[in-house]
Amino acid sequence: MDSTAVTLKPELVEELLKLTKSPSDLFGPEGLFHRLKGALMERMLEAEMTEHLGFEKNAGKNRGNSRNGYSTKTVKTESGPVEVRVPRDREGTFEPQLIAKHQRRLEGFDQKVLSLYAKGMSTREIQSHLEDLYGTEVSPDLISRVTDSVMGEARAWQSRPLDAVYPIVYLDALFVSIRDGGSVSKKAVYVALGMRLDGQREVLGLWFEGNEGARFWLHVLTELKSRGIEDILFVCCDGLSGFPQAIGTAFPRAIAQTCIVHMIRGSLRYVPWNDRSELVADLRDIYGASTESDAEAALEMVEKKWSKRYPSVAKTWRNRWQEVVPFLAFPAEIRKILYTTNAVESLNSQLRKVLRPKGSFPSDDAVLKLLYLALARAKQRWSRPKGWAQALAHLAIMFPNRLPT
Repeated sequence: MDSTAVTLKPELVEELLKLTKSPSDLFGPEGLFHRLKGALMERMLEAEMTEHLGFEKNAGKNRGNSRNGYSTKTVKTESGPVEVRVPRDREGTFEPQLIAKHQRRLEGFDQKVLSLYAKGMSTREIQSHLEDLYGTEVSPDLISRVTDSVMGEARAWQSRPLDAVYPIVYLDALFVSIRDGGSVSKKAVYVALGMRLDGQREVLGLWFEGNEGARFWLHVLTELKSRGIEDILFVCCDGLSGFPQAIGTAFPRAIAQTCIVHMIRGSLRYVPWNDRSELVADLRDIYGASTESDAEAALEMVEKKWSKRYPSVAKTWRNRWQEVVPFLAFPAEIRKILYTTNAVESLNSQLRKVLRPKGSFPSDDAVLKLLYLALARAKQRWSRPKGWAQALAHLAIMFPNRLPT
């Protein structure tokens, strides 16, 4: 911004302002800025031709190749369509760099389309939005081609090499509607979110399957291993049956930590509203305990108080006790990061927002395309958790020789 302000001389600004009488004269679809963009593009194309021929206009007679008039083309830009004259040479060897042959969109236009698509807007909505804002008529087919262009990137991202060690990996799934012929069915999208050594979050991949199950999670974990992950300290997940066994098969040294939030939700499934707040307060004494023995004592109190009315509550916690309590062996800095899959659930909530307006999708690729763009947009706002440096220092002491130094 500053360099542009220095380049523009006050005399030039004053001269340009003489040509305008209202804001629309300056910023409108046919305003000065729009016309100036076309004029600058044509001037740059003339400069390219001069560079190509090796001499200025009207200075190269009898030197072989020379200028040979112009062709006119309309280029889509973020501020609307611009008509420009593209110079030609007699030998047809001129290859413009600013606007390549057959190019109809300037760089930046595609990024605008992808940004709108990543926000969950439909093809028709993007078409209407671009027309309203920029006066640009864009066909749905063009928008589809622009968004389809990221599929190569998405597939490369899905198979990219990963770091050797992740202190924490969160696993969760969300569900999308996929059209198959004349019917629509729900599919699980498996999401693996890793916490890197520097505390930054990284989505490790997205996988599609008919439903959520421990067997497919084993497939996911095995693929992560094949892409370079050698060790994970903690895998945080929901209470899905068979999950700990799947984790132990792929990463034997990883600690399986069941998400406490999922445990609470499961406990409240058959509890009426008038008892929920009191039960939640009692359950807090379990996962908020200082030690595992204190947590077990709190569970016994819950069992005595609630088992007659809701016998499944204490039973649920006892059945998963070995996966519930691992985080209690660690200090507060680590507990806050471990006992819930909120990190991946928050991410999934953002993904659902962009999925919801679309309704159902024609294929897995259509979902992958949208989620890949949405993730690229979401990660711009991510930051590492508070106290991560202290947490990592504790982990390095408690897991000697497993974290790189």
